[in-house]
Amino acid sequence: MDEPMIEELDDVTCWEYLAGKRIGRLAVSVANRPDVFPVNYVVDDKTVVVQTAPGFKLAAAVLGSGVAFEIDELDEEAHHGWSVVVHGTASEVESVEGLLEAADLGIQPWAGGQKNHYIRIEVDEITGRRIPAV
Repeated sequence: MDEPMIEELDDVTCWEYLAGKRIGRLAVSVANRPDVFPVNYVVDDKTVVVQTAPGFKLAAAVLGSGVAFEIDELDEEAHHGWSVVVHGTASEVESVEGLLEAADLGIQPWAGGQKNHYIRIEVDEITGRRIPAV
């Protein structure tokens, strides 16, 4: 049986996949210690917007030098799937106008709690890979 080759995804396909999901993983690093958090998000004008609570995730995302964000879809039994990774710079949305715009994006947090902060990731690079079904 032939094994499928990994395909590199173009930017348009990466953005389509990114816009089609609502749960991703935010990767941050503080003091040389990386950490990854599952988050709810939406794509807004080629940026990624995350709604979150105050705490380590928020602080690490906006105080660090950069972040990564990843989504994927996998079929472990059939051995195919795809992954999209974004690298960029995160900042907390703080202006009244920005907060109102972020609130209108309709992010639906799964976890309870006071999620009244927004992180906007300005994308420097987006890449993706796919292992097609055979």
